[in-house]
Amino acid sequence: METEEQARNRFQSELEFIQCLANPNYLNFLAQRGFLREKPFINYLKYLLYWKEPEYAKFLKYPHCLHMLELLQYEHFRKELVNAQCTKFIDEQQLLHWQHYSRKRTRLQQALAEQPQQQQPPPHGNATAK
Repeated sequence: METEEQARNRFQSELEFIQCLANPNYLNFLAQRGFLREKPFINYLKYLLYWKEPEYAKFLKYPHCLHMLELLQYEHFRKELVNAQCTKFIDEQQLLHWQHYSRKRTRLQQALAEQPQQQQPPPHGNATAK
């Protein structure tokens, strides 16, 4: 039976490891060292899919790691990660996604800030009907 301290250490270790999966260069490192061909490691990646559940995913700082974890379930993807060009492409696509997301979010926040105050509903109790 696992003690509370052991469970906490396992949780922290798995949390740290799964977030490393968001880094394409780390995935390339794992692929080049042969980890992604080893059955026990592949089984471990399958086991980690529980992190997709909301009660665990809420602890992730880099939720993109869940997408990578999903892709790592496929042998073809694991084999391609040995290729540095594949890793570079994934890295570039991540940067483009983050840049687009940041610009889109900034524009949305600016649009919300520029909305006239008149469009907001009056606070309760201040509006009197005549």
